[in-house]
Amino acid sequence: MKSFRSRTTLLLLVTCTLLGQQPVRAKQPSGGSEVLLTTMEKELHRGQSELAKQDPAPYFTSYNVTDSESMLVVSAQGGILNSSRTRRRIADVSMRIGTPALDNTHDEERRSGIATGQLPLRDDPDAIARVLWKLTYEQYRKAQQAYTNVKTKSAVRAKDEDDSPDFSQEKPSTYLEEAHPLPFPEQPEWEDLARRYSASFRQYPQVEQSVVLLLADRTDSYLVSTEGAKIVTAEAIFRVMVEAETRADDGMQLMRVETFQFSDPARIPSEAQIAASAKKMAGDLDQLRKAPLAEPYSGPALLSGRAAAVFFHEVLGHRVEGQRQRGREEGQTFTKKINEQIMPEFLSVIDDPTLRTLSGAELSGWYRYDDEGIPAARVEVVKDGVLKNFLMGRLPVKNFGNSNGHGRAQAGQMPVGRQGNLIVTSSKTIPDTQLRARFIEEIKKQGKPYGLYFEDIQGGFTLTSRSLPQAFQVLPVMVWRVHADGRPDELVRGVDIVGTPLTVLAQIAATGDTTSVFNGICGAESGSVPVAAAAPAMLFSEMEVQKRTHGDTRPPILPPPGAASGNEGAR
Repeated sequence: MKSFRSRTTLLLLVTCTLLGQQPVRAKQPSGGSEVLLTTMEKELHRGQSELAKQDPAPYFTSYNVTDSESMLVVSAQGGILNSSRTRRRIADVSMRIGTPALDNTHDEERRSGIATGQLPLRDDPDAIARVLWKLTYEQYRKAQQAYTNVKTKSAVRAKDEDDSPDFSQEKPSTYLEEAHPLPFPEQPEWEDLARRYSASFRQYPQVEQSVVLLLADRTDSYLVSTEGAKIVTAEAIFRVMVEAETRADDGMQLMRVETFQFSDPARIPSEAQIAASAKKMAGDLDQLRKAPLAEPYSGPALLSGRAAAVFFHEVLGHRVEGQRQRGREEGQTFTKKINEQIMPEFLSVIDDPTLRTLSGAELSGWYRYDDEGIPAARVEVVKDGVLKNFLMGRLPVKNFGNSNGHGRAQAGQMPVGRQGNLIVTSSKTIPDTQLRARFIEEIKKQGKPYGLYFEDIQGGFTLTSRSLPQAFQVLPVMVWRVHADGRPDELVRGVDIVGTPLTVLAQIAATGDTTSVFNGICGAESGSVPVAAAAPAMLFSEMEVQKRTHGDTRPPILPPPGAASGNEGAR
């Protein structure tokens, strides 16, 4: 496999953001699901019949179509920057030649298992069939060539340490979700709302740039395969994202982002809610702009529940994804640690994409079936500190021969084992009101002048390729020095959490008693997928941080229009 760096971030990138989004039932975009599904089945079986005469013949083929309608409204300072409403149908044709033990997707040829194209939007059976036909034969040629390469390399290479099959044998599922009417927002109404939302920042001249995004997306997914699977599911996403930025005198760019997710467009945040968020974000940025730079540090640290959730997503979650346990390029941090203790015994971790909510909060990683047609399932990853399982798609690894419903991908990508709803629980909790006192005790015990409290996190990334350090980096936003002598907490900036998983997981000393949820989009080799992570606040006896890189562009010389000379927005 190629070198891989997974990344989960809260930055303002519409196509790769760690933002809240909740799948729910949705109205069919076209109302033509029966026509599309029937055409897919007919063309799949026609292609199977014809390709069975070829040598080599495919042993598996599937069609996966995502039929989606989306709307995006972007506004700043009370004006609309962009407003669009689009509809598209994307078809993925997956094909495997050889046998499940060794096929065209083996090792670095994995990308040969899929071909992608756009289908006509109208329910025209002949037009749809024509595109599927073309994609099918394009995919056959690609898979045929890849299988030849795989056989050649297998004949001359040393035997892999893990010689598991390339594809698991699974029982096919049939599930046809009934469309549930859910109103789609009216574009003019959302534009008016976006203008009013974004105008909230006009009164904060210290905010150099701000933007508000309103996103609605509903998708029907169709999957049919030569194994007999037939699955139709519907989901919808509604969210509001608010971003504000400023710049410190030394050139460091500072950002705050708040997101709102809701399962029904009628529950969109009120103007008062957004105005309150804008006020808090502007205040945070003003404090950050004036805050001193943090220095490299190693010592006691306290992570809020939100920060701890992101921490576990990066440090543990990616390393227990199934495909990272095999291949010459993977670091395989936990591959041979099944039934061994990898963290304190009071901690347990599950990944449960069947959960739609947790403690009243919606979870972005919810789904009924994964992108390989396998039912979503609760997986006990760690029990009482002992590693028990991996998150599996249909790529087997040694001693784990079947999927547990975690094969996930963005349209156009090959599914692999990915996180859904990663949830950390603790049997050694301390009331959140007492956790800070325990934190200060640890600071004094180690003779440190201060510890670091990480209140909020914007994301992070992790490295899993063995050609690179097996390290992670988590990107905090609001970080406070907590002084041992009782002085008020001090906000600092420009610091990242760094470390290696085997070391840092052993440093967790205690947890709080309240679970917090962090929703977002995670980007990895199979594209961007919605995820959630949940955890209580956590006390670490030792954590390392490093200085963050930043630019040297100075803040604007002139105050923004409408701001009086000499106020805090001017430089």
